[in-house]
Amino acid sequence: MSANTTLWWTLLCCASAINVVAWVASALALRRRQASVHPATRDAMRMQMALSAVYVLGCAYRSVFPVFDIRRLCLFDSQLSSVIVGRSVATVAELCFAAQWALLLRGVARSASSAPALAVSRLVLPLIALAELCSWYAVLTTDNIGHVFEETIWGLAAALLVASLAFVWPHCRRELRPALALCGVAGLAYVAYMFGVDVPMYWSRWIHDLGVGRPFLTLSQGVADASGRWIVSHHWRDWRSEVTWMTLYFTVAVWLSISLMHAPRLWAAERSRIVARPRDRAAPTRGQEFAS
Repeated sequence: MSANTTLWWTLLCCASAINVVAWVASALALRRRQASVHPATRDAMRMQMALSAVYVLGCAYRSVFPVFDIRRLCLFDSQLSSVIVGRSVATVAELCFAAQWALLLRGVARSASSAPALAVSRLVLPLIALAELCSWYAVLTTDNIGHVFEETIWGLAAALLVASLAFVWPHCRRELRPALALCGVAGLAYVAYMFGVDVPMYWSRWIHDLGVGRPFLTLSQGVADASGRWIVSHHWRDWRSEVTWMTLYFTVAVWLSISLMHAPRLWAAERSRIVARPRDRAAPTRGQEFAS
């Protein structure tokens, strides 16, 4: 490999190892606290842990075997580096990541008794499933217009989530607001990146392909091509355009996924205070509604 490619790949592998250790440490910490929280909240914690585990492991796999889908580029001459395998792993992992955010928003919406935010929480996963279909279309046909639609849908889903957090902000307890603010800032940064960098990048690639008259594959041709053809390249010039989004995706996004494991604890702490006051047991509060 070139020096730059070797350094980048090594950093991705190291980050993935650290991420796995961080997930294990978080899971152990949460398990020690499970006995002291309400059963419904405990179920929410376990769901977040399971979804995060899939995402963390999926990103670790793709860090070790990175693939440039459209161009069929990889670092290793192995079936494990095929586009069809990498895209399948990515699809499962990304749906789990979207489900984490949907669960978080559902909890916030129920805590604040917000019907609009609850409706958005139910839209997140179907939107990302549609984005995954667009991604598969792009990967199989090598037509970047699929990636344009995919990244646009991801950006819109994030924008809806941020708008929902802003809507419920006045109705949430003060102790929840720092966490919501952090999620909101991360969401805004993501939206800015998607519409400022990612979508324009794929749009320019699509326009270029049309300009040079590049032929696209049919879906059936694409399945055969993505399953059995991969091109090993260690040249930095071939990977340089993918470095930014891959690095952010396999680090920052994974850290957010691990952080979401701890979200139910915010409501669990409030529930403990509520249960300690007998006069409040008859009528569930907004905090108690989170995990139900």
